[in-house]
Amino acid sequence: MLPYLTRGRVAVGAALTLPPAVCAVLVPFRADIPDANTVLVLVVAVVAVAALGNRLAGALTALSAAVWFDFFLTRPYGQFTITDPADVITAVLFLVVGIVISQLAARSRELKVIALTDDDYLAQIHHAARLAETSTDPHTVIDHVGRQLVGLLGLSGCRFEYGTLTGRPPRLEEDGTIAWGERCWDADRDGLPREELELRVFHNGHFYGRYMLQPAPGAAPPLAARLVAVTLANQAGAELDATGHAHA
Repeated sequence: MLPYLTRGRVAVGAALTLPPAVCAVLVPFRADIPDANTVLVLVVAVVAVAALGNRLAGALTALSAAVWFDFFLTRPYGQFTITDPADVITAVLFLVVGIVISQLAARSRELKVIALTDDDYLAQIHHAARLAETSTDPHTVIDHVGRQLVGLLGLSGCRFEYGTLTGRPPRLEEDGTIAWGERCWDADRDGLPREELELRVFHNGHFYGRYMLQPAPGAAPPLAARLVAVTLANQAGAELDATGHAHA
């Protein structure tokens, strides 16, 4: 698929083209099919687009379906006018029901994505913990966590520094926020800073070092990913503590 054909754009395109296509297919049968059955067919189209795309695409599909239902399937045909009060009620109810169903379908898809994402986060934490249990070399765990951080946060690079702190780079905090000097960087709105930032590694109140994170352009990990990153860093700290590595 071409780069500009994102899932959202495909869904919006379907929202604009699918309802008139379905209505056009139903034109030869409009005299024989009750409006209720026609509406059910269009509702299926609304749900399909909402499941593919997002809330906006679902609502746009419902609006498009109501408009083309009026144009193709209600008298006078071929006009954006409805003269029968019953058809007016049907069109309005369809629009309302279509929007509600589209939002529910989009919400269902969002929850599924969240569930799959949470499973991936838990798998990464579990993998790091198992490695810490079986490895006798803390450097193995440190390097593994560094590679996990690259994929998790969308980094272009990551390295671990032992010893005392130097400089005042932006810092990924325990609660997933980013502190930069005296201010709090809005990572949810602006993504990660372009500057290299640090993720400090502690265990039992002892500081062991820090991961220096180099964000890739446009990196914007959600709060959940940032919290998982902190948890992974704590795994590395626990391994350093367990192996008796000197702390700063």
